[in-house]
Amino acid sequence: MSWQDEVNELKAQRNAVILAHNYQVPEIQDVADSTGDSLALSRIAAETDADVIVFCGVHFMAESAKILSPDKTVLIPDKDAGCSLADSITAQQLTEWKAEHPDAVVVSYVNTTADVKALTDICCTSSNAVDVVESIDPQREILFCPDQFLGAHVKRETGRDNIRIWPGECHVHAGINGKELAEQAQANPDAPLYIHPECGCANSAIYLAGEGIVEPERVRMLSTGGMLDSARSEGSSTVLVATETGMLHQLAQAAPGTDFKPVNPRAECRYMKMITPEKLVRSLREMRDEVTVEAEVADRARASLERMIQLGNPGSGE
Repeated sequence: MSWQDEVNELKAQRNAVILAHNYQVPEIQDVADSTGDSLALSRIAAETDADVIVFCGVHFMAESAKILSPDKTVLIPDKDAGCSLADSITAQQLTEWKAEHPDAVVVSYVNTTADVKALTDICCTSSNAVDVVESIDPQREILFCPDQFLGAHVKRETGRDNIRIWPGECHVHAGINGKELAEQAQANPDAPLYIHPECGCANSAIYLAGEGIVEPERVRMLSTGGMLDSARSEGSSTVLVATETGMLHQLAQAAPGTDFKPVNPRAECRYMKMITPEKLVRSLREMRDEVTVEAEVADRARASLERMIQLGNPGSGE
């Protein structure tokens, strides 16, 4: 029996559903029932009739699924699959920051732990962060965490100068730099640039467009979900992609006739690649590495997510 057959057999036995993030290894993406960004997958988890959710992603994502699906069993095939961005701010640090600015509204990216979400007024995604901030009274100070590059993008787009930005980052996205982007853009002069707002090269892309080095219409700031939407209607033969390289698998499936080139081919998250076929089979077979969130924390974290969802389309998770 192949590992894929064993997964399907165990899924039926457990009444389980497998969700895989866009950055997972291709084998995991291909065996999953659904692929996508963390928030979209968590919402699928909340709507499914399955008893067991196997979340192939990193730990904060599985936590979000549990927060939105408190009555379901949520498993993560490797409990050590962490996230440098989520780890860049702790609940204690956010508590201290809030104490320094007691009247501020806390806006947290969904790429945060349950404990941080529980201290948050409203969450945001990379695609709706601007809308979330614009929904807040312009006179209110905002504490935006944890991603400094997404925060800079929001500040630039909204023009608000009363946003304080936490200096956190995703080590993978931060490593995609402006020099690489400029070199790739010049080597592929007709290629659109799909740039995730978490990238260290995001500000460089705006600069290159502003200076006329790169045509402004080539620069597209997109979440992972936004990249897939653009790919499906893309008419260009080549597209430069600035995000974690696992995204290329889904992009190639969305637009088989387009050559998607990574701006940095070394932009690979080791945490996202920790979940393997062997670990997935073991997780289903042994029902191990269950994700739990304390009820009080989950209730407060759920409120910050629901405030975002009440604004309308919550967009993409990352």
